[in-house]
Amino acid sequence: MIYAQVHLALPAWIHQEVDIDRAYADDDARMTLVIQLARRNVELNTGGPFGAAVFNSEGRIVSVGVNRVMPQNCSLAHAEIMAFMTAQSRLQRFRINDGGGRYTLATSAQPCCQCYGASFWAGIDELLIGARSEDVQELTEFDEGPLPSDWVGELVKRGISVKRDIMRESAREVLTFYRDSGGASY
Repeated sequence: MIYAQVHLALPAWIHQEVDIDRAYADDDARMTLVIQLARRNVELNTGGPFGAAVFNSEGRIVSVGVNRVMPQNCSLAHAEIMAFMTAQSRLQRFRINDGGGRYTLATSAQPCCQCYGASFWAGIDELLIGARSEDVQELTEFDEGPLPSDWVGELVKRGISVKRDIMRESAREVLTFYRDSGGASY
């Protein structure tokens, strides 16, 4: 039989962790949320140490995502991809920002090559990053894949502003926690 459908889901605990009515007014508030999601994902054994969220121009949550690769048996189920897909589903458009307004993706760690590429087409205007790729590779066994040497410049050329190292040490702590708890033990 050929499967004609794919179903990916965020863990149920997301509903208790995310205040959909709150405005996340600044970069630190947004990064605090995605780092918290990444940590809870590891603590509850529901995926890897990565969290992401899409915010509208008022700082309200459009969607969130956590890494679900192993629990969902899907190599594409990265936190950023889950956040993009749920935002697109909620807004009913494949480019998040096609309906007007500015949209920000906050992610606990620098996007890998897959999530970097998806950022071009998902329709975001700003990218907020916690830990760097080298942090991920130093503290875990994840291979982040190849990026262009001027990956930030490529995003900027496409109208996506990039802010790095937002709460970087806190984001690194989640990666360390993941490594020290045995890594992919879920």
